[in-house]
Amino acid sequence: MDALETIVIPRSSDLGDGFVVRRALPSAQRRMVGPFVFFDEMGPVRFEAGRGLDVRPHPHIGLATVTFLSEGEILHRDSLGVVQPIRPGELNWMTAGRGIVHSERTPPGLRDGGVNLAGLQLWVALPKAHEEAEPAFAHHGADELPVMEAGGCRLRVIVGGFEGAHSPVKTLSEMFYVEVQLAAGAQLPLPPLHEERAAYVIEGQVSVNAEDAAHGHGPQQLLVFKTGEPVVLRALQAPARLVLLGGPAMDGPRYVWWNFVSSSRERIEQAKADWAARRFPDVPQETEFIPLPEERQRPAPPVSYP
Repeated sequence: MDALETIVIPRSSDLGDGFVVRRALPSAQRRMVGPFVFFDEMGPVRFEAGRGLDVRPHPHIGLATVTFLSEGEILHRDSLGVVQPIRPGELNWMTAGRGIVHSERTPPGLRDGGVNLAGLQLWVALPKAHEEAEPAFAHHGADELPVMEAGGCRLRVIVGGFEGAHSPVKTLSEMFYVEVQLAAGAQLPLPPLHEERAAYVIEGQVSVNAEDAAHGHGPQQLLVFKTGEPVVLRALQAPARLVLLGGPAMDGPRYVWWNFVSSSRERIEQAKADWAARRFPDVPQETEFIPLPEERQRPAPPVSYP
């Protein structure tokens, strides 16, 4: 267990219709891992006929969203005019920069017979020099993301570089985000190439450096590793699926409030005022508006200030 710095157990929220979201970052134990400031596991859930995901238009600043599905489909619309479905194995990368608005919904054509949905959404904090970058959007199909297979390990590089393979998505800082599938008994070394590293277990049980092989670490655990310590992950009696993530430590703390991320409290206050005054751009073909949480006559979300 010497390689483990901490274990984060995500907090769960039921958003309705049995749609459960598990949030591992930010948490009381860990605010960020490398540039990753937010980590949600969505589902798995089956929506009944006529139902689906409906995340109404909402704003972001100072971050990039990374959406990666294992089941189902989400239709992305944003204030740049982009309309893009995302399906399993594909990557949506949206750079908010100085400000963007988007919605995420189950496409109408999939609602009639019911639909499954499962996946991950992460937020990447932008470096201070790029927090006010122009908003941008990139989509990459499953066949564009590099896959490596050896010794019972299958790796898909979603973002950044890992073991010599590189994702096609252009980022504004160094990082890695990798989907891993391990056959029962297969091992994967995680070299200490980056200052901050973590693994999130989705399915199965894994051991760390064989020190906990008797019980392992199961689903819904974010394993954060100590800087510089070599790590070997091993699937126990059954196959395992997990993701690896990390990178250099950020260039200072980040404040997180609702959908806003910034190195400046004042910038977040400005974003709140801009959203309330409807100064963010609109999403074409969307008419709904979500007020700020503090204006909905319920407690505002926790402010993640260090």
